Amino acid sequence: MERTGFEPFGEQLVSATDTQPQSRASKLLLRAGTGVFWTLVAGIVLARAAFFEPCVYDSFSHVASIARNLLF
Repeated sequence: MERTGFEPFGEQLVSATDTQPQSRASKLLLRAGTGVFWTLVAGIVLARAAFFEPCVYDSFSHVASIARNLLF
């Protein structure tokens, strides 16, 4: 087994000379999938920012302060 042709976990590495040129449809599908992914990420982050309720964590800080007072 040639050491330079495999990664540390045993998967065979593909060199730049071995790759086939990608078709136009493949490139378009890759860009569309990437665009959909990042659109979903941005939508989730914006929705979390818009509907974030800070008072949800007030009860946790109250319990944490009680626990801190009991331990120290």
